[in-house]
Amino acid sequence: MKHSARVFWKKNQHELFTDGKYSRAHIWYFDGGAEVLASSSPEIVPTPMSDASAVDPEEAFLGSVSSCHMLFFLSIASKKKYVVECYKDHPVGELNEIKGKKAITAITLYPKVIFKGNQPSIKNIEEMHNLAHSNCFIANSIIANIQIKLI
Repeated sequence: MKHSARVFWKKNQHELFTDGKYSRAHIWYFDGGAEVLASSSPEIVPTPMSDASAVDPEEAFLGSVSSCHMLFFLSIASKKKYVVECYKDHPVGELNEIKGKKAITAITLYPKVIFKGNQPSIKNIEEMHNLAHSNCFIANSIIANIQIKLI
């Protein structure tokens, strides 16, 4: 199974480019027609070269890890006959330098799950999160340490 996306960037007409002062804003295109305005993080490349209103790759990375985990969690809960009414998360990543290279070395997920009807125990919730984590192919594809802290 293959997955793909398209990324498009174009230099603004008035920009020199070789001075390093060019827009980092670009567009991600996904199957189904979704388009996402993306840019470098203003914490890494200052505005106006970065677009603070756009998604940066680091945020997208965190969203991808969280989304994958959530989708597996929902599937597991459904199979166990628990009704999930709402699932919220606020993933946080730590960008550090290792051997002269920057990397997101740690990700913490903070999932808050609201169930309707039959309520699983904390132990059951932890087991479902552990199973979701071990099945998430995004998490399985990266070397960053991922922690899950229930809210």
